[in-house]
Amino acid sequence: MRIGEAAELYETHLTRVRRLSPATVRAYRGDLADLIAATGDLELTELDIEHLREWLWAATQRGDARSTIARRTAAVRGFCAWAREEGHIAIDPALRLVAPKRGRTLPAVATAPALAELLGILRDAAGDGDALALRDHAIMEMLYGTGMRVSELCGLGMDDLDRARRTARVWGKGAKERVVPFGAPAAAALDAYLVRARPVLAARAASRADRPRVVFLGARGGTIGPRAVYDLVARALGPVIGGTAGPHALRHSAATHLLDGGADLRTVQEILGHASLGTTQIYTHVSSERLSAAYRLAHPRA
Repeated sequence: MRIGEAAELYETHLTRVRRLSPATVRAYRGDLADLIAATGDLELTELDIEHLREWLWAATQRGDARSTIARRTAAVRGFCAWAREEGHIAIDPALRLVAPKRGRTLPAVATAPALAELLGILRDAAGDGDALALRDHAIMEMLYGTGMRVSELCGLGMDDLDRARRTARVWGKGAKERVVPFGAPAAAALDAYLVRARPVLAARAASRADRPRVVFLGARGGTIGPRAVYDLVARALGPVIGGTAGPHALRHSAATHLLDGGADLRTVQEILGHASLGTTQIYTHVSSERLSAAYRLAHPRA
C-alpha cells in the first residue's frame, strides 16, 4: 500500500471515527498531500524517519511558520500511529519525530468599552428594520455574548435555542455538545432578528424545501457561511482593533472579559468548549497584560 492510498483511508478515519472538524481534516489532508509529493508516494512500509525529517526541513527552508510545521508533525505522527494500529506497518517511523516548540502569541482583544460602542452603532443601524442589518447585529452580539466559534454559529439550529432561558446548544469540535448562556443585549438583538428579519430572508429561498432550519441565513435565504461571517466581523471589528480581525477576535475578547470580570478558569473553559484547560490559560496572560498596562498608567510608583 502506498502512502497516498493509506492517506485516503486515514482521512475517512478522521472524519467518521475521530469526528474531527472539516477544517482540521482539510489541513491534515493538505499536510499528507505535501508529504506524498515530497516522497514520490512511496510504499508505506518504506517510509522512515529520515524521509520525515527531510520533509520537515524542506518546510523550514521554505519559511513555513513554526505553527505550520508543528501541525504537520502532529498530522504525520497521527497518520503513522494509525497505520501501525491498523497493521499497515510494523514499526512507527514517526515515533521519535519531535515537533518544534510553538512561539506563544497573545490573541487580539478589543476593550469592553470599544465593543459596547461598536455594538451600539450596529444596533442603531438595525433600527430602520433592514433585514441584513438586523442579522449582522444579532450575529455580532451572539459571537461576543457566547464566545462560540464561527462554525458553531453557522450551524446553530432553531431547535438549539432556548430563548426563555437565554441559552444556546452548540456542537463544538469532535461533535461535542455544550450549552452556552447569552445576555440580555444578545437576546434582544436575536429576538429582533428572528421576528423582523429572518422571515424576510427565508422568503428569498428558491423554494420552501430550500429553507434551512439554521438560525442565521444568508442574503439569498440559505445557510450563512463562515466566510460571510468573517467578512462581516472584519469590516466591523477591524477598525476597532486596528488590524485584521475575524470572528475569533470576538471569542478572544469574550474570554478575556469574562476573566477580567471575575469568572474562574474552569467556567471559561466550559463556555468556550476547550478540551484542555491549558488552551484556556492563554487568556490569563492577556488579562495580566491588561492589568499591567493599567497599573503602569495609573500607579504613581509604576
